[in-house]
Amino acid sequence: MSIELAIALSVGAGLFGVGLYGALSQTNLVMILMGVELILAAALVNLVAFWRYLHPDVMAGQMFVLIVMTVMAVEMAVGFGIAIVRFRSRGSVEMEEARELKG
Repeated sequence: MSIELAIALSVGAGLFGVGLYGALSQTNLVMILMGVELILAAALVNLVAFWRYLHPDVMAGQMFVLIVMTVMAVEMAVGFGIAIVRFRSRGSVEMEEARELKG
């Protein structure tokens, strides 16, 4: 394994750890969404690292990364939309106060 791959995987693992901590320890909806985004970014860093290490001439990895980045942007737009509606109706985006959202 090359040193560049090890560095990229270490950065991805660090991002994943910070994102997991952020998603699980926060009660604010916006901070939870940020943690989820960090987790997805870590997965993308690892995907690109492995793609570059194993198959640098195949473009399918790049296309998959673009698709996942698009899904990440849509997920954030929907999440922030829910947070804005929640803030306008209740005045807070704390998840502990969102018990009425349970179905």
